[in-house]
Amino acid sequence: MSSKESAAIASRTFDALVIGTGQAGPSLAVRLGAAGRTVCIVERAQFGGTCVNYGCTPTKTLVASAGAAHAARTASAYGVDVAGKVSVDMRRVKARKDQVVGNARGGLEKWLRGSRNVTVMQGEARFTGPRTVAVGGETLSAAMIFINVGARSAKPSFPVGDGVAILTAETMMDVDFLPEHLLVVGGSYIGLEFGQMFRRFGSRVTVIEMAPRLIAREDPDVSDAVREIVEGEGVGVRVDAKCIALKRGGVGIVASAECHEGAPEVEGSHVLVATGRTPNTDGLGLEHAGIEVDKRGYIPVGEDLQTGAAGIYALGDCNGRGGFTHTAYNDYEIVADNLLEGAGRKVSDRVPIYALFTDPPLGRIGMTIEQARATGAKLLIGKRPMAKVARAVEKGDTRGFMKAIVDAKSRRILGAAVLGPGGDEAVQTLVDAMTTGITAEQVVRGVRIHPTVAELIPTILGELEPLEGDAKR
Repeated sequence: MSSKESAAIASRTFDALVIGTGQAGPSLAVRLGAAGRTVCIVERAQFGGTCVNYGCTPTKTLVASAGAAHAARTASAYGVDVAGKVSVDMRRVKARKDQVVGNARGGLEKWLRGSRNVTVMQGEARFTGPRTVAVGGETLSAAMIFINVGARSAKPSFPVGDGVAILTAETMMDVDFLPEHLLVVGGSYIGLEFGQMFRRFGSRVTVIEMAPRLIAREDPDVSDAVREIVEGEGVGVRVDAKCIALKRGGVGIVASAECHEGAPEVEGSHVLVATGRTPNTDGLGLEHAGIEVDKRGYIPVGEDLQTGAAGIYALGDCNGRGGFTHTAYNDYEIVADNLLEGAGRKVSDRVPIYALFTDPPLGRIGMTIEQARATGAKLLIGKRPMAKVARAVEKGDTRGFMKAIVDAKSRRILGAAVLGPGGDEAVQTLVDAMTTGITAEQVVRGVRIHPTVAELIPTILGELEPLEGDAKR
């Protein structure tokens, strides 16, 4: 083979190159291919990224199994008798999860490989220049490059002794046994979902959080209510743990938890560290493309999701502009609409919305009270306990509440939280109102289905009162 022929084999050119098959990448590749562009999409590991393999799909499948166990144990309260002791077979739980994940991953790969103008490659991608990326023994070049490499569990920022085996959100997917006592370091979304889940499976669980309260990004009333929910199911909670450290002790793992209350140490059989996420940007050779990352490793992007290097975009978790599956997918929509339709869409146009998938779930949209106060606006608030929501009473689960924050002058809705049955679904009824800027009064005029949780959102918006401390502003 001549040197010319060898060079031709080792180098390929495409209109677009997508690195990573997480939520944003596949849809972008297929849409660009359908528009006539030649596209190469590269995946170094499993198709589907975090959502399909370690995040949404497997965890919510596990949450469903845990919910079934909880329903069986509490069935008598509904007049239903379940004969015998309720037991959980973790191998079957994991097998069910693996099947759901495998179907999703396989379906995605099949879709990509069967899409027009899309070439699929597997291997580690690394920039070698402003428009070139090496994958295996080949060099790929493209006029447009889209980085969609996701994130992973962050390493502990506290001391970990020799011989301490740490579980992460990724390695929890391999657990097919019931930990006797699971220590969860990190009292936010990932930690709380796993904590409640494994308590329902039958483990003892203790959640240890450095901050003064759980999910500190939320308003204090939300944090307090979530703590009451998980503690009500037997999950131990230790907050304000300023000096966390892990070491071997006895037959298990000892976690230092120097708090104002409780013993200075907690001993467990296993430990899950859920203290944050780290973008998968290391090892990409971004410096060769003239791309810088911030101090946490995220790639700064503009409103159009373009990096500091023209023609190179960063989508999904690695750009630090969302960190959720739905924000990653919206990144794809923004980029595709702008490139193919000249839509002029911006990241800042989207309303922040997300959920904590405990049971009952928390649905959140827009600002917290602290964020709303920072705007300087006078605020109104509407709030209702789930004990006064008919659907919650009928379901026998009145834990939580719903609330909405409104700008007193413009009457626009600034944020809302629904913690209770169906809270993750109910909160989404405010997306269009907040996106278009319609007033609280306009939302109130709409008719809702009874009996639902969402029907009470107009009710709380019709019963607004000045936020405590704002009445004299």
